[in-house]
Amino acid sequence: MSIVHFIGAGPGDPELITVRGKRLIEEAPVVLYAGSLVPPAVIAMARKDALVVDTAPLTLEEIVAHMKDAIASGKTVARVHSGDPSIYGAIAEQMRRLDELRIPYDVTPGVPAFAAAAAMLKTELTLPEVSQTIILTRTDGAASPMPKGEDLATLGKSGATLAIHLSVRNIHKVVAELTPHYGADCPVVVAFRVGWPDQEAIFGTLGDIKAKVKETKITRTALILIGRVFGKRDFEDSRLYHADHRHILRPKAKAR
Repeated sequence: MSIVHFIGAGPGDPELITVRGKRLIEEAPVVLYAGSLVPPAVIAMARKDALVVDTAPLTLEEIVAHMKDAIASGKTVARVHSGDPSIYGAIAEQMRRLDELRIPYDVTPGVPAFAAAAAMLKTELTLPEVSQTIILTRTDGAASPMPKGEDLATLGKSGATLAIHLSVRNIHKVVAELTPHYGADCPVVVAFRVGWPDQEAIFGTLGDIKAKVKETKITRTALILIGRVFGKRDFEDSRLYHADHRHILRPKAKAR
């Protein structure tokens, strides 16, 4: 059966794609990919006779037309997105069109940028009694405004670890809206092109990160991470592995 496979390629490192995602790309006779974000090494996995199309310059209608033509010809499509397609992947509208056309599809998840950034930084985003919540968000952009109640000033009241996508150009807004809630000394990491050979991490605080980002001239492909978990070393150990913590796999020893 011909089908459209939506595939998360991960953040940049071709070795971070899932085994299933790699296999689907290798097998598909038609490969559509977001050329500005998906690394060439991932697309190089496609078979030699595959039709490979960079969708970066195409409209939604043109992309769906490629899918429709392929399915009509009995060909399976690998639709490759960066990171995990469920996060700012713009796949919902593609799937809606496919539903209308009664074209079958499935989704293969990928490693999201925030997880890859945490791995690069060798840090945990949820530390006991520091932060147990991660908020994935963005700021207003040209593509779409933020819904009511999801502005940074509102989300910042939680004190949670924040992973702010697609917003490095709005670093001034990020600093202005979050400093009252997190404090000027709160750690910030701007992770640039995570997973790519030229990946870079810019460390700072809400008080100085704006100037540091301006110096680097980074304007895209960056994730802003904010929270007290970054650089924290004096946190409490999790109870999970504590000797006194009992659970079904480590029951209390029976008295003799």
